[in-house]
Amino acid sequence: MINFNVHQHIAYVTLSRPDKQNALTLMMFQSLDNIIKEIRKNRQIRAVIIQGAGGHFCAGLDVQSVMKHPMQIVKLLFKYLPGNQNLVQRVVLGWRTLPVPVYAEIKGNCLGGGLHIALGADFRIALPNSQFAIMESRWGLCPDMGTSIVVPGYLRQDQALKLAFEAQRVDAKAAFQAGLLTAIDDDPSTFIMQHIDSLSHHSPDALAAIKLLYNQAFHAPSRTLLWRETWYQLRLLASKNTRIAMKNGAKDSEFKAYNNRAKWQ
Repeated sequence: MINFNVHQHIAYVTLSRPDKQNALTLMMFQSLDNIIKEIRKNRQIRAVIIQGAGGHFCAGLDVQSVMKHPMQIVKLLFKYLPGNQNLVQRVVLGWRTLPVPVYAEIKGNCLGGGLHIALGADFRIALPNSQFAIMESRWGLCPDMGTSIVVPGYLRQDQALKLAFEAQRVDAKAAFQAGLLTAIDDDPSTFIMQHIDSLSHHSPDALAAIKLLYNQAFHAPSRTLLWRETWYQLRLLASKNTRIAMKNGAKDSEFKAYNNRAKWQ
């Protein structure tokens, strides 16, 4: 479900579940976690590109599938210490620990967990017809994948609240204006390759140091925030209102209609 290969010093990480718009499963989270560790050990890699197979980047967590197996929720959210990163947080924040530039190549749907993963990348390049949403409130949940640390570096607080409260899709232009995207381009792949090429004459040590310095300046790590994300989510999962929201979310006719349209894009 996750394809990983390295070609000419570039690591390609492909979410590969196109029949489900690359919706995330526990196995995919585990694979991403292992891939991040593998890339970190490989000193030959000079850049990473995260992409989606088929017509979409990622439609987010496969909520209904995961909720059918409660132990999967435990594996996604478990952490040894409150301030540690759990699995869902590592697959977002892990990209920021890599000493090379990480790009998210976005097309179609980039929703929920898919958007969180993209926000973990250093650069997000999207096709003009891409769609974006922070989806958790639709299911009665709150964002819990570590983006409470990175979002303040991209968005004003009111913009972040609006997106998270409403769980409504926005187009690439609105996402760029809000600060979610680095660029919109008709050919994201070529855009990314040209940017990687433009950095090829720079010292990789300098790039690694700059990335580390700026991540610390713009996205200071917070063990308290990481714990609050998980704690709030656990409380919500135990709430009656969450069960109602999940049932209503599954019946959301607007969402179903959008999925039907997406097949024709």
